[in-house]
Amino acid sequence: MACRISELVLGCRDPEVLARFWCEVLDFVELGREDDGSIEIGPREGFGGPQPTIILSIRDEPEPGKSRLHIDVNATDRDMDAELERLLKLGARPADVGQTGEESWHVLADPEGNEFCLLRARLAPL
Repeated sequence: MACRISELVLGCRDPEVLARFWCEVLDFVELGREDDGSIEIGPREGFGGPQPTIILSIRDEPEPGKSRLHIDVNATDRDMDAELERLLKLGARPADVGQTGEESWHVLADPEGNEFCLLRARLAPL
């Protein structure tokens, strides 16, 4: 039996802001809150399904150094340009990580500056 990813934990200053952002981006819902202010978001079916949940955990300051983990997203119901426009309206912003402009993806940052990529491939909804 192999493992699979069940949760991703993202340290952030304001879990409320990022919960709203990522719920809109991924069509997730809030699944729970902890006494420390952490918020867990995930698919409407809840924890344990085919998609991992995301725990937004309060951190006063970002950890030193560049994050070694980022999220890639794919549109499920529109083309890449339409999805890029939607993400920018939700509060994402373009991020420069040294790309050449020839990439088939867009590098973006969420409202707290966490980098993620919008990939060209369109996936079927779950």
